[in-house]
Parts: sequence; C-alpha cells; structure tokens
Amino acid sequence: MKPLMPIVLLAASLLSLPLQAATAFPTKPIRIIVAYTPAGTTDILARAIGQKMSENWGQPVIVDNRPGAAGNIGTEVAARANPDGHTLVMGTAGTHGINVSLYRKLNWHPVNDFAPVSLSAMVPNIMVVNNALPVKNVREFLAHVKANPGKLSYGSPGNGSTAHLSMELFKSMTGSNIVHIPYKGSAGVLADVMGGQIAVTIDNMPPYLPQVKAGKIRALAVSTTKRSAAVPDLPTIAEAGVPGYDSGSWFGLLAPAKTPKAVVDQLSAESARILKLPEVSKRISELGAEPVGSTPEQFAELIKTEIAKWAKVIKDANVELQ
Repeated sequence: MKPLMPIVLLAASLLSLPLQAATAFPTKPIRIIVAYTPAGTTDILARAIGQKMSENWGQPVIVDNRPGAAGNIGTEVAARANPDGHTLVMGTAGTHGINVSLYRKLNWHPVNDFAPVSLSAMVPNIMVVNNALPVKNVREFLAHVKANPGKLSYGSPGNGSTAHLSMELFKSMTGSNIVHIPYKGSAGVLADVMGGQIAVTIDNMPPYLPQVKAGKIRALAVSTTKRSAAVPDLPTIAEAGVPGYDSGSWFGLLAPAKTPKAVVDQLSAESARILKLPEVSKRISELGAEPVGSTPEQFAELIKTEIAKWAKVIKDANVELQ
C-alpha cells in the first residue's frame, strides 16, 4: 500500500488546482463604479481606496463614473455586473438608504441585489445659516422659526437628497414650518445661504466648512450623534436641542449579489487596511469625513437600519419621485 501514497497525494493536489485557480483574486483589473460625477466625495473615496488596492494587488483599479438619476443609473450597472468581485460600487446613503423608498420604481434593490463589502466613511451634515439671521444656536433658531412660521426657507441639492431629508427629519422632530427650495447641487445652496436668499440648510459638510471658517456663514451644529473632529467645538443637533436627532451621509463598497463570500471578505479586509493608512485617513479627514472600515455584516446592518429610518421620513414628508 505504501507505494500508492505518493500517487494518492499527487492526485489530491492535482484535483485541488482548479479550486485554487477559481478562488484566486483578483485575476484582472477591478472596476469601482461611482454613480456620480468626478471630484465629489464619492469619487474621491473610490479613487483613494482604488489606488492603494492597485498598489497592493498589482492589478489596475479603474474608477468608472456613471452619474444620473440620483445615482440610480450607475448603481443599476453595478447590480447587473458579473458577481466575481472585479466590479464594485461606492454606495451612498442616497443609493442604498434612501432611493428604495423615494422612487416609485427601481430596477434594482439595495439589499437583494448587493453584497455589502465595507463601510468606508461617515460624513456628518452641517447645519448652517445666513449671518444676518438673528440666531447663534439651534434653540434660538427654533424659537425664531416658531415665531415666523412658513416665512423661512431652506435649500437642498435636490429633491430626495440627504440634505432635503435631513431638514425634513428636523422639521418633523421639532414641528417646524420651513419651506423647501430644491437646487441642482450644493454650490447653489451655499451661494444663496451666503447671499441671504435662503436662511438655512443641513447639507454635507465639505463645501460649507471653508465658508464657515472664513466667517461667511454661521454653523449651528452637526447632524450626527457625535461631534466631528473637523469642528470639535460645534455641538450636535441632538446636544443643541433636538434629542435623538441623527442624520448624515455615508459611503461604502458593495459587490453584486452572489459574489463569493471569500472574495467579499478579502475585499473587506483590504478596504479596512487601506482606510487605516495615515495618508488615506488624512485625505478623508480633510473632507470632513470619518474613515471607518467595517465587516460586511456590520455594513449590511447599517443599510437595513438606514432604509427603515429614511422610509419613515419620506412617508411623513410625503415625498415621492418618478
């Protein structure tokens, strides 16, 4: 029997070769779909992570911008991609937390059609007002709003944006009457807050922070449950007078559903490694964001929680898009 042992071992090793080849990853360039235009937070995060993946794995990582329809176009492309881990999408609070409740019909589902990989970053929204508004904090703002119901307006980068729904959440929790004016992006909102055409917004922090520091607009609070390292002296909305308030943007990598778990876990570990690199962490922090890096399971739980939260806000605000 002894002479047969080397033959048996050789046969076993030969049989294992196809399995090893099948589970090798990555075997070709990786594509990260960004469902928005270049140079935004989503795009910057995808490129920062993609560059380090490429350096470590020796495969090109291509960022593929597919903007349109509040992220729905690019996200659908990702949902229909081959589930081998070589196509990912940088999902957002909009694409994977809000849109499923906001749009009457989507050709993809944020849970059923995706395998969460890792939460990349959390970005607080910042509540800012025009300098001429006679308020210094959230409590004074609420008193001013209630003394002038329906007379103040707020801006957002568009219907269904996190800024729109963040303010609707604020209104529902405080019983405030503030008129919504949708814009086509944050640049117009920022310009009109500074100019006094609108009184307030609760929008993504990065474009507003330089103007706050320059004294051109006044910051009242940040929207998340903990303070931002970018403005540590600024209270949260919950601290400042609206207990339980929590709203912000988040970004994370997802793969198409049915991507092998071993590949998802490998991508998740690599993403977490990259987000801990000092140069990457510094770049993300400069955006006013907090680098995270999570397990697939933690990210999946966040997505489900966010869907439920925003569904209620959207229903209460009676918002629906085609």
